[in-house]
Amino acid sequence: MPPLATDLAATLFLDNDERAMLAGERGEAARLAMRILVRLAPLYGADRLLPITRAHIDGCIYEGDAGLEFAERLAEHGGRVRVPTSLNVVSLDHRHWRQLGIAPDYAAKARRLGAAYVAMGATPTFTCAPYQTAAAPAFGEQIAWAESNAVAFANSVIGARTNRYGDYLDISCALTGRVPAAGLHLDEPRLATSVLRLVDLPPELLARDDFYPVLGYLIGELASEDIPVVSGLAAAPTDDRLKALAAAAATSGSVAMFHLVGITPEAPSLVDALGGRAPRREIRIDLPMLRRARAALTTSGDAEIDLVAFGSPHCSLAEGRAIARLVSGQKAAPGVQVFLTTSRAVRDLLERGGDLATLTAFGASVTADTCIVVAPLVRPGARVLMTNSAKYAHYGPGLLGVRSVFASTEDCVASAVAGRVTIEDGPWAN
Repeated sequence: MPPLATDLAATLFLDNDERAMLAGERGEAARLAMRILVRLAPLYGADRLLPITRAHIDGCIYEGDAGLEFAERLAEHGGRVRVPTSLNVVSLDHRHWRQLGIAPDYAAKARRLGAAYVAMGATPTFTCAPYQTAAAPAFGEQIAWAESNAVAFANSVIGARTNRYGDYLDISCALTGRVPAAGLHLDEPRLATSVLRLVDLPPELLARDDFYPVLGYLIGELASEDIPVVSGLAAAPTDDRLKALAAAAATSGSVAMFHLVGITPEAPSLVDALGGRAPRREIRIDLPMLRRARAALTTSGDAEIDLVAFGSPHCSLAEGRAIARLVSGQKAAPGVQVFLTTSRAVRDLLERGGDLATLTAFGASVTADTCIVVAPLVRPGARVLMTNSAKYAHYGPGLLGVRSVFASTEDCVASAVAGRVTIEDGPWAN
């Protein structure tokens, strides 16, 4: 097919359906979305577009009137997503925003933003962990996902294919059902280019939940522009541990894909992960390196804490139930805010099973649809956040103005009860 030259970008090959969208024959919203794609595709190195099977939108977080006006304009122009589309967290808990002290004006705009995307046909999942919902893709699916942890999980754990798509580009992909044919959508760029070898680690450390966010955080620091493959991980991590690893790697670096030998689908062996090529570099990861990464997640030396938070990425049902078992029969110390952030589906299941009542009796706010980073939930004057999430620990100082303490789930619960930092290092100290 001959190339279509436009005033928006370099030469790009478009099929008849894509030409029709660009010409406005599929409506004004699709035309605008295709204009954005045509402009940006060459910047990805693409000379054509690829059809996708689903999308996940991050642009539903309220960060100002520009994003709201953009979404409402698309909806007013009749925008409709062409593929099943899930929504990331929004900036309020739809059910409990009043009790959580969110200002009515702010809440109104946050609700309007989410409603605009729902009006375009997106499903109101409102979670940063769409891979733990019915929106999860299958191996090999071409998708357009935003939200850094979801991108890393989709590529690395599931073997679906997506680049990191930011605000406005994500909905453009959903409205057109297309992505640039470049990057992690293609075979070659998915091959590992560096090897990270785990050496001399105590087996009991790999059995701890807090090992995986620390490993992920270190992977993100070491990866640079490489696709890393990790060898020597003897344990078979649960999905929740892989979730924590992926989120941490995407937080400390720009990691959109990694391989774990014998665990992730495109790495049955080290040779397979590398595509038979020699790696650009090889790095040994030992316990001292991991200790340094763990220490970097703590920026506070204070003994007292103001805030304990679980759920970045959103807690799964298994995680919510596990935390409920830990807190059962106990109370958080006076003055300590406790948040468990999750999806509305998980909160409903926790409520049905009685775990929500246990968490609430402890003093936890179980919030759905949002998280403490994107909604004004943290009490003014809070100084120290304790969390089992590498993502919360990393972003707390910059986005919330608090100092962070990273620890295991068990230590976070014990510290919430005590009102001060209580940490058992266990194998981290060996």
